[in-house]
Amino acid sequence: MTKLYIATGDALVVVAHRGGKWEAELQMVRLPTQCVAADPVRGERVYCGTFGRGLWASSDGGGSWRPVGDGIAHAEVMAVAVSSLERAGGDGVVWAGTEPSALFRSEDGGRVWRERPSLRALPSAATWSFPPRPWTHHVRWISPDPTVAGRVFVAIELGGVMRSVDSGLTWEDRKPGAQPDAHTLATHPRAPGLICEAAGGGYAVSRTGGAAWVPDDDGLGCGYLWGLAVDSGNPDTAVVSAAPGPRQAHHPEHAYSTVYRKSAGGAWQEVCLGLPERRGRRVVTLAAHAAEPGVFYAAVQEGALYRSEDAGASWGRLDVTWPGDYRFHQVHGLAVVAA
Repeated sequence: MTKLYIATGDALVVVAHRGGKWEAELQMVRLPTQCVAADPVRGERVYCGTFGRGLWASSDGGGSWRPVGDGIAHAEVMAVAVSSLERAGGDGVVWAGTEPSALFRSEDGGRVWRERPSLRALPSAATWSFPPRPWTHHVRWISPDPTVAGRVFVAIELGGVMRSVDSGLTWEDRKPGAQPDAHTLATHPRAPGLICEAAGGGYAVSRTGGAAWVPDDDGLGCGYLWGLAVDSGNPDTAVVSAAPGPRQAHHPEHAYSTVYRKSAGGAWQEVCLGLPERRGRRVVTLAAHAAEPGVFYAAVQEGALYRSEDAGASWGRLDVTWPGDYRFHQVHGLAVVAA
C-alpha cells in the first residue's frame, strides 16, 4: 500500500491507496505542520515538524502522534530526515533542522536529541538571512547520503548547501557552483556521489559527493526552483517545479509556475500534459517513491494531488476521497512511503 503524507500548515494529511481507491484522513489537526519524513527502512515510523510546536513522531504509520522534540532548542522545526544507512537499535538516525538555523540528531527514534553546533560556526553563517524574515534563517532541507554513512547535506535558506562527512560533527562551508538560496536536495542510492539542488537561483549538481558543484540550467525558462525529485529507478531523470521568481512561486494573487523534466544528460524540458494551468498555480511539491520506479507525485498548493507513471513526462490527477469538505491550500512537505 502506498501512503502520502502532506504537511499543509493546519494538519497532516495521510492519503492511502487501498483497494484501488485513494482515501485521505486528517491527523495533527490545527497544528502548524511544516515538514514530514518517514524512515526508509521502517516506513511505519514517521516524523513531522511544526512551526512553533516542535517535532512529533508516529510509530504506526500516522495513526497516532506524540511530541518527541525534547532537546531541540527551537520550536520551529523546518526540516526532518531519516538516514537509511545510519541505524541504531532498528531505527534510522533522525535529523531535525530549525529556525534559526540549527541541526539536531537523534539515535533512539527521537527520544534524545543532541545538537551539532559546528554548523552554526561556519564562516558564512553571519551572512545567512531568509528574505521574508530577514532577521533569521533556517534549515530548509536535510539529505543523509544513502551511499556513504556519515555523509550528510544541509540546505540553508538563504545560505547555501553545507556538507559533513563525519555525521555532523564538523561541517564544510558552501562551495562554488552550488546555489545560496537552497530549497530542496536529492540524492540517489544507485548513484554514489550524486547530490542535486533546486534553489532560488536555479539548479546545481554534484557528482563528487558535494566536493564540487556545477550549475545545470540548460532549458530552464524559469529560474526560481522549489520542488525536486529524482526517479527512484533512474538517477539520470529528475523533475523540478519552477517560477519566474518568489512572488509568482508563493503568492496566490501572482501565482505562475510550471514543471520541468530532464533525463539522460539532456536539457530541461517543460512538462504541461495533465497538470493544471501555469497561471494561478503556485510551485508544486514533488516526491519520488522508492518502491515505484518511474513514478512521481506532485502536491499542488491549490488542493490537488497528481501522479506520473512515465517518469514525469505526463501527469494525472488522483481521485481522492477527502474527509468532509476539507481541502488543503498550502503544501509545506510531502513524503511517499510503502506502508
